[in-house]
Amino acid sequence: MGTSPSSCCASNLGDASEMVKDSNVPGRFGKDSHTFENGATYTGEWKGTCRHGKGAQIWPDGARYEGDWIDDKATGSGRFEHVDGDVYEGQWRDDKAHGHGTYYHADGSKYEGQWQDDKQHGQGTEMWPDGAKYTGSYVHGNKSGPGHFAWADGSSYQGEFLNNDIHGAGIYKWSDGRKFDGQWARNRMHGFGQFSWVDGRSYEGQYVSDQKDGEGIFRWPDGRQYDGQWKNGKQHGIGIYCTARGDKRRGEWEEGRRTCWLGPAEPQKTENDGQT
Repeated sequence: MGTSPSSCCASNLGDASEMVKDSNVPGRFGKDSHTFENGATYTGEWKGTCRHGKGAQIWPDGARYEGDWIDDKATGSGRFEHVDGDVYEGQWRDDKAHGHGTYYHADGSKYEGQWQDDKQHGQGTEMWPDGAKYTGSYVHGNKSGPGHFAWADGSSYQGEFLNNDIHGAGIYKWSDGRKFDGQWARNRMHGFGQFSWVDGRSYEGQYVSDQKDGEGIFRWPDGRQYDGQWKNGKQHGIGIYCTARGDKRRGEWEEGRRTCWLGPAEPQKTENDGQT
């Protein structure tokens, strides 16, 4: 169920104005080219000693930014090409990705959506080369809030996320047809939920760390039912077993096996005695 996004730091500009501050920059207006003491070269528009307007800057390591500048900072629309092949194209404010933009990873994955202070923040869509896709909310670089994640194998999740984990209320559908609708904690079923299987079986009740644990009802497609206590994914404690004919018996179970009936008579031996 891994949901972690590829790391996105759109700019890596740091504070571009500090990186290239140079006492030898002459006052100028209009277009001109200047190479700074750190080896970076800027070609574009100026306002006095500040890069201001349209311009492109190339760093000694090959990184490149082309776009809008205001008072010596990348602000407006622009494109930043990282040395490793990653590219960010979109809106900027004070040398940071801010607003709407798209980050292209060299491995083929990409993120398109909202940014704040160089981090994914707001609504966005992330896609991977294998076909996996996430659409939803981001908070300070992490998937947090409502979202939808579709995996390459056909499984999907619709619901709440927290810091890149499935966390809160949501529906997970497996590629083989199984489905869980309920509470999650750190990528695990945890709390109340409903689980259904393709063959018609279903469980409704409490979960702890992916295991049926607490009170819950298990139903078979032939009409049988167990309503009672569970522990570590197995019937454990007191429960009521209902046969396919509707006869009910109260009994005690231990680690998935019935140990005794707590009533006057057992159901017919032709009936399954409620072991999952």
